[in-house]
Amino acid sequence: MASSDEEITHHFRFFHEYKDGRVVIHRPPVEKLPPSDDPVTGVRSKDAVISSEPAVSVRIFIQKSADSTQKLPLLFYIHGGGFCMQSAFSAQHHNFLNTFVAKANVIAVSVEYGLFPTRPIPACYEDSWAALQWVASHSNRNGPEPWLNDYADFQRVFIGGNSAGGNISHTLAVRVGSIGLPGVKVVGVVLIHPYFGGTGDDRMWLHMCPTNGGLEDPRLKPAAGDLARLGCERVLIFVAEKDHLMDVGKRYYEELKKSGWGGSVEIVENLGEEHCFHLHNLKYDKAVAVIDKFVSFVKQDR
Repeated sequence: MASSDEEITHHFRFFHEYKDGRVVIHRPPVEKLPPSDDPVTGVRSKDAVISSEPAVSVRIFIQKSADSTQKLPLLFYIHGGGFCMQSAFSAQHHNFLNTFVAKANVIAVSVEYGLFPTRPIPACYEDSWAALQWVASHSNRNGPEPWLNDYADFQRVFIGGNSAGGNISHTLAVRVGSIGLPGVKVVGVVLIHPYFGGTGDDRMWLHMCPTNGGLEDPRLKPAAGDLARLGCERVLIFVAEKDHLMDVGKRYYEELKKSGWGGSVEIVENLGEEHCFHLHNLKYDKAVAVIDKFVSFVKQDR
């Protein structure tokens, strides 16, 4: 007879959990790439540790040709992965940011945040906020990271992410609008195929967040008051036609428009495409279109 510990008590899209508390993620761990000087894009990267306990770090990307007399917009990026998978250091996200930084001529900071089950939600939100505050600590040009001191324009900061990272990006913009981020102006937020509540994945998010506030938790279902105080001027949302999250992305767009928020919002639908398709082949014409639209959004006021 099988031990009762082998009984599966919870089964979700990305993982299952046994009676004894063991969690098995359904996809293998991603291979993590080291920072590098990329000869193809001309972008170099390096890592910085923000906190050892809990473990929070970032990867910073910049063009090798950057000139410190010409300050660059800063993109703070949050990777996706269902709050339990992926990494800022995976090939998908590393290569995406190499490509984006080369095209947009920005400095990018990609956060490596805590994942379920080792660190349940809200670790992802708290780690990302800590990393954004760390970035802001360089606005007086005397922070611990020279690239940020020397190259970043803290009056042109953007926050963006895909999937779970889009959800986290929203929560950061709410915090900026609620309590501020001294020395920093967040111009825009980009949500690529963002995750929000309203699908069969709701139960999974609630399980990963033991301190959840139920289906009305504002991190799951953005509250009208939170949308009204988003701490940025512009929002760009991508949704994909064949993504089960398409409708919740469209709902976010509609709710933001009627919230009383004073900024401008645009939505782009990726026809015929699946969730986060753009990360799988950066040279695919529709992936190039996503990146180019993201680039033009950042360059809009330059």
